[in-house]
Amino acid sequence: MRWQLQPLPVRAMPPNPRPLMALDRIILSRFRNHAASRLDHASQINLLVGENGAGKTNVLEALSLLAPGRGLRRAALPDMAMASGRAVAAGGFAVSAELHRDDGDPVRLGTGTVAGRPGRRVVQVNGAEASAASLGEWLAIGWLTPAMDGLFTDSAGARRRYMDRLALALDPSHARTASRYEAALRERNRMLSDEAGADAQWFEAIETQLAEAGAALASGRAALVARLSDAMDAGDGGPFARPALTYAPGGPQDAAALAQELARGRARDRTAQRTLTGPHRDELIVTMAEKDMPAAACSTGEQKAMLISITLAHAELAARGRPGVLLLDEVAAHLDPLRREALFDRLRGGGAQVWLTGTELAPFTGIEGEAAVWRVAGGAVERV
Repeated sequence: MRWQLQPLPVRAMPPNPRPLMALDRIILSRFRNHAASRLDHASQINLLVGENGAGKTNVLEALSLLAPGRGLRRAALPDMAMASGRAVAAGGFAVSAELHRDDGDPVRLGTGTVAGRPGRRVVQVNGAEASAASLGEWLAIGWLTPAMDGLFTDSAGARRRYMDRLALALDPSHARTASRYEAALRERNRMLSDEAGADAQWFEAIETQLAEAGAALASGRAALVARLSDAMDAGDGGPFARPALTYAPGGPQDAAALAQELARGRARDRTAQRTLTGPHRDELIVTMAEKDMPAAACSTGEQKAMLISITLAHAELAARGRPGVLLLDEVAAHLDPLRREALFDRLRGGGAQVWLTGTELAPFTGIEGEAAVWRVAGGAVERV
């Protein structure tokens, strides 16, 4: 059976204001613990409130799937479908929403899986099948979750993935560049481990592909870091710690120079049985500007504040080109009142639609009356 989004009936909108560009009429079907949840009449700032395990973060994860990539949990598709005991729901899952713009009719976006093919992602735009990468042309989605608190002490690979996610939100073509690079890297590594040895001309051909994609990948990461740094320099960070960002390339950033370096390093790489030069060895170096201290050595509170600074600067950049959505999971509860109010002020002035979660309303009194609020309980969502 052809997979289709659930129909979205036309209904009158309430008088509360909605941003010029925003998601609305959001439907979750058999997604995680949400059998059939619907969120209508969203505003610029939206708040999901409920106990731990109620399904608040599941709503954010569903929204994150309206962008290219694996979502904010990086989970496998079969794990997202509602389960009954050990069995994945027979019908897969679906997430859909209307994207309201100030320059045209709403665009209907959706994604999910179909019965019998739990590992294949299906995407639709206005009812027509599309690629996951095409979602990035419509919408820029960013997020900050508690799982990201350890970013600065995590592996370099985690920070590379972080750079790529942020770069993708600014440039939808970044995902294709990263995919080309990863495919060429896998092929070269396979050739390096081939005991029979690979033909020199084949090495040269693969290294040319690897170098071209690598130079583009490095360029995208470098541009991201430069734009973020400029945005944070130009803005008023307020009470949030100011991070200084440095892009440290893992090899030459010019395609020709990288190809030459790869050719020179074949013997060394064959001994290691892996490629030792290229953007797969890039690093994002973060320091706390005020103290000139590596972010990894800062307190957990300072690290959180720096992550918030980066997230807000990125959201403002992303919202300049396309509709932006910012997902903030349990962010307010860990801030003191001064920083909470500063956060709310930044969110009001930003161009992105915001979705926040919390276990209670008390930390959000600063946005009481202007935020759309939903109570989440047991996988059900009800507008307050």
